[in-house]
Amino acid sequence: MDTIQTQFQELLASNGLQLNERQLEQFDAYFRILVEWNVKMNLTGITERDQVYIKHFYDSLTLAFFMPMEAVRAMADIGSGAGFPGIPLKIVFPHLQLTIVDSLQKRIHFLEHLTSELSLSDVSCVHGRAEDVARSAQHRDRYDLVTARAVARLAVLNELCLPFVCQNGMFVAMKGSGGEEELAEADLSLQQLHGKLERKERLSLPVEDAGRTLFFIRKTASTPAKYPRKAGMPAKEPLVRK
Repeated sequence: MDTIQTQFQELLASNGLQLNERQLEQFDAYFRILVEWNVKMNLTGITERDQVYIKHFYDSLTLAFFMPMEAVRAMADIGSGAGFPGIPLKIVFPHLQLTIVDSLQKRIHFLEHLTSELSLSDVSCVHGRAEDVARSAQHRDRYDLVTARAVARLAVLNELCLPFVCQNGMFVAMKGSGGEEELAEADLSLQQLHGKLERKERLSLPVEDAGRTLFFIRKTASTPAKYPRKAGMPAKEPLVRK
């Protein structure tokens, strides 16, 4: 185990997450596959080993510092890109039934290859726009936990993600330090999509000291039939007060 793996393991342990040898091997393989595929397709601008471990792996797992993941069964990660935060959470909590939704087919190919190489079971990689996928009975109002990390502004994310959440389930928007500014403009979308901000958690990444804000949004009722609107509309015309 090298220095960054030791640091990674210790940082997680200080927050109540214990990694075994198999999980450490999976994170090591994840890093190698990510860098290898990044040469031929743009998955991330962060490729240095210590940076990937802190800014991607550790950052993804911060959600579990504030939520009992053992109680979560079905999870959806919307706009996952290179698999964050879904895959790191799946590695640490293998009981999760994880669905990843991404609009780019080549990222889906990467994620399917990654989950195969890491021997992760119960992972479904779905190619499609969130607005379209959320319309299918297989995914609508179904998931205990839905996540999105650095995908769009909160007013847009609510329409993209809350339709996937089951009644009384949780949507967690993982934002940077500026996420607080988005909360005020998101009140209409929360109202329309039957979401209620339950709490927000702030933290700083170790070493980098970069600020993060996590918004925990409870789904209070099933999604109204008119949402989400057709693909592209949530971003083009967000649900904000005029």
